[in-house]
Amino acid sequence: MAKSTTPKRPTRDEFELEELGNQLVEAKDDGDERALTVWGMPEKVRGRITVLDSRTRLVHVEENETIRKIPFLDIMKVSYE
Repeated sequence: MAKSTTPKRPTRDEFELEELGNQLVEAKDDGDERALTVWGMPEKVRGRITVLDSRTRLVHVEENETIRKIPFLDIMKVSYE
């Protein structure tokens, strides 16, 4: 059986995940555009956060009238860039 060469997503503690969640809620409430660093994506995802779906754990990001749904745990950083 061959070993997978895909690197695993870094693990983060509860405090880091809570802080990230707070940043996402703030970004959604502000309605401002943000840049998200997403694990496994070479470029940042830019746009406005429109929905934080706690059931599916997906973050909906709107850019140029297109919605991208990003898994919460794949988001590494939220910035204003």
